[in-house]
Amino acid sequence: MTKPDTIVMVVPCYNEANRFSADSFKNFLLSHPNASFLFVDDGSTDETLTRLSEFCDGMDEQSRVISLESNLGKAEAVRQGMLQLIDEGYQFIGYWDADLSTPLDEIDNLLLSLKKSNADVVIGSRVKLLGHEVDRRLYRHLMGRVFATLASYALELPVYDTQCGAKIFTNTRFLEAVFQDPFRSGWSFDVEMLKRFAILYRITETTVNILEVPLGHWTHISGSKVKALDFFYAIYDLLYMKSYYRRLRVIDHYRQLISLTS
Repeated sequence: MTKPDTIVMVVPCYNEANRFSADSFKNFLLSHPNASFLFVDDGSTDETLTRLSEFCDGMDEQSRVISLESNLGKAEAVRQGMLQLIDEGYQFIGYWDADLSTPLDEIDNLLLSLKKSNADVVIGSRVKLLGHEVDRRLYRHLMGRVFATLASYALELPVYDTQCGAKIFTNTRFLEAVFQDPFRSGWSFDVEMLKRFAILYRITETTVNILEVPLGHWTHISGSKVKALDFFYAIYDLLYMKSYYRRLRVIDHYRQLISLTS
């Protein structure tokens, strides 16, 4: 592993020119010399790539950008960024939503939890608790609870919030195997990612090592690319995922992947 104290976050971006908060990213990096960002422009059609390039030119020690030729979707943008960081050998890597609905300061909390628990994955969870500021629209909260219940069924894991775009990983052989193949899901790729972890735990007879951490702050940001119809597509994805990842040839494929990374 290289730079064991460094945290590198993938930030997928698609048409974020009007929402990209350069000051927020800059202030975080100035106060966190061991942190850096890898922005992945997902074939944006606005000025996103220009804004990202200008930002990275000014923070070249702690930020860089890669550009996909066409819009491949958030799942593939995240996967491409993660594979690059896995290959570069950073110990702690993750991905974060560009709109900063989860403030960047939450990285500190998630990373500390990851290190203390020695977990493979730490997931930011939008739980409304006393002393926490979580501002979610009621209809999104209700849809989220329905989705989370079905996601738990598909994963066979008691997860509260799979869809929050704040996740940090320890770079292990499991992580490489999880991100090796393109995701079959779109909006629900986070669930598919966790499903692959669950399969690898089962194959290797390893205890599930995924931790959910309640966020101290989360705010709904307007301009989301997620539409109401995507919720129903996501439900279909979950049902398909439940069946697909039970197939013997799929299990054998991940058994082979984990043997190649051991």
